[in-house]
Amino acid sequence: MMARRGERIAAAARQLVGVPFRLHGRSAEAGVDCVGLVLLAMAAAGRLRAEPGRYGLRGGDAETFAGWMKAAGLRRVRKGRPGDLMLVRPGPAQFHLMICVEGGTVHAHAGLRRVVEMPGAPPWPIIGRWRDGR
Repeated sequence: MMARRGERIAAAARQLVGVPFRLHGRSAEAGVDCVGLVLLAMAAAGRLRAEPGRYGLRGGDAETFAGWMKAAGLRRVRKGRPGDLMLVRPGPAQFHLMICVEGGTVHAHAGLRRVVEMPGAPPWPIIGRWRDGR
């Protein structure tokens, strides 16, 4: 039986644990930020439709990310499952993307300077969750 796309996204994210953090990074060799992590995991699962334009670690608004999710063919959901994307707010005017995996999340941690898997729920407020729209 073939794994669902969400499970493939989650597995691809886990394969990237340990990759260095690099702002605006888009490769496992050079490093990734949270958006780069999402792009690589989605591409590995055969699900890449749109990449966000310019963005920074701070500033902006949640609607910018929501627009990108919609353009990427994802739909908003209330409850998360493996492979879903989660937008969190680690600080004022700061947004961060994480990928849900069984038992936790995978994300590009700027402070630790690498992609990590974190058990349990994120320590930051969850702004929204998105899933493959198919």
